[in-house]
Order: sequence, then structure tokens, then C-alpha cells
Amino acid sequence: MISLTKLSVGENAVIVEIKGGLGFKKRLESLNLRKGKSLRKISSAPFHGPVVIEIGGCKIAIGQGMASKILVEVAHENTFNG
Repeated sequence: MISLTKLSVGENAVIVEIKGGLGFKKRLESLNLRKGKSLRKISSAPFHGPVVIEIGGCKIAIGQGMASKILVEVAHENTFNG
């Protein structure tokens, strides 16, 4: 289990835990980020720039701080289902 910031670009993963308070989790849920969802890391900007991910067919950008609180498990290509 690693944080989303440590996931390599192009890798697929499944969200296993979100660290943070209720407000933070609700904010992520509004972006379709919740436990059990599959995602793919598209890019990560240098110097603590945003992390771009693809989830459910949508691309979203979140800050490094938010991404560091999302713990994921690397998934194999055949388990990616958005």
C-alpha cells in the first residue's frame, strides 16, 4: 500500500484507504474518489504540482497534499474497471 504520490505515472491502482476528516472524505467523494475505486495516474507535476488521475473515464487534478492522503494498491492491467 502506497500513497497516490508514490504511484508511478501510467500505473493503475485501487483506493484502499483515505486518511483525513469527514469533510476531506466528502470532498473526495464529490470527485468520485472513494475506497474501492480504480484509477490510473496520468501525470505528476514537479515541485509539488498537481497529480492528474483518470477515474471513471474522467481526468481530474488534485494537489500533492490531497494525493498523499490517498492510499492505493497497485492493480494489474486486467483489474482496471474505473
